[in-house]
Amino acid sequence: MKLLNVFFVIFFLNASAQKAELNLSGSIFNSPTDSLFIAQLFNKGEYKYYDTIILDKKGNFNTSTTLPNQDYYIAKIGTSDLHLVVREKNDIKIYGDGRKLNEFCNILGSEESNAMNKFDKTVKKWQAKNDSAMVVISKDKEKEKEINDYMAKEYYNFQNKLKSFVGSNQNSAALIMALGSVNMEQETDSYETIINQINKSFPNSVTVKQYVKQFEAYKKKKEEDLPLAIGKVAPDFEELGVDRKSKIKLSDLRGQVVLIDFWASWCGPCRRENPNVVKTYEKYKKDGFTVMSVSLDKDVKKWKDAISADQLSWPNHVSDLGGWQSKVSRLYQVGSVPFTILLNKKGEIIKKNLRGPALEAELEKIFGH
Repeated sequence: MKLLNVFFVIFFLNASAQKAELNLSGSIFNSPTDSLFIAQLFNKGEYKYYDTIILDKKGNFNTSTTLPNQDYYIAKIGTSDLHLVVREKNDIKIYGDGRKLNEFCNILGSEESNAMNKFDKTVKKWQAKNDSAMVVISKDKEKEKEINDYMAKEYYNFQNKLKSFVGSNQNSAALIMALGSVNMEQETDSYETIINQINKSFPNSVTVKQYVKQFEAYKKKKEEDLPLAIGKVAPDFEELGVDRKSKIKLSDLRGQVVLIDFWASWCGPCRRENPNVVKTYEKYKKDGFTVMSVSLDKDVKKWKDAISADQLSWPNHVSDLGGWQSKVSRLYQVGSVPFTILLNKKGEIIKKNLRGPALEAELEKIFGH
């Protein structure tokens, strides 16, 4: 249940960066210092300072500054940090208690900044509870179950607040505050949804661009690590053919370009696609192209009848008649049919889910006609 802190990783743009104009005013009473800093927070907890604003004796301030990028910034006074979303033109007012700025503060002129800071308080309260629970458990193991049960309820409450925050800030730059509470590896779809919304809302942000870049790199690596990644040798298998006596092995087809075609007699889209596969097979079989059909049927007669009816003339038809639980379909993580994988002569995966004209176009590139 440990949450990651939200760190804003800043990469400095080149001369094409879009600058931001910030008019910042307001009043900070009970301030521990007369200096308010405009800064950015790096991922190592280091600040880069851009401007220093001097408060008068009553805590009032009013200044205009030009910042290098449209991005996320920090208004820092003492040990308190306020998150600011700074776009091209900004007129933002800050009012609050300088000694408890994170708890008692109001930001006008930027609803996104306000939303970020409100949710930041929610995150910090949850983190404080989680940290305290860990301390108690470390000192008294007998209370571990009691504390864990309590924290499970607290975690559930926090998740509801997280969902509420995301739901009420659709397509808002403020959503970047949610990323630290969403596990990219375990909740990839949710993380991607949030990333896409932030990128749509704040595409000029350097920080957002970096988050997008990091997430795309993660997805690419994840894809490369999968057994069905492009360029990897397809997992080998051996299964019974139509005669239910002899077995056909995928690796025995090396030296040919192979289309592994997952289908079933009961699958309407598969049956409608079969004429395209037949046409492509007839065109390229003399060039060294073949098909390995893997059926998700359970009824051998219906399977055989469909092969005959659709004139699937290639010799490689296999099935263990296990339906969705067939060993080969599970090996290839088949979630729907039709599903195809195209292999080169070395048995390496070239493309996935090619159909109709797309399949023919790929084979035309391979065979040159």
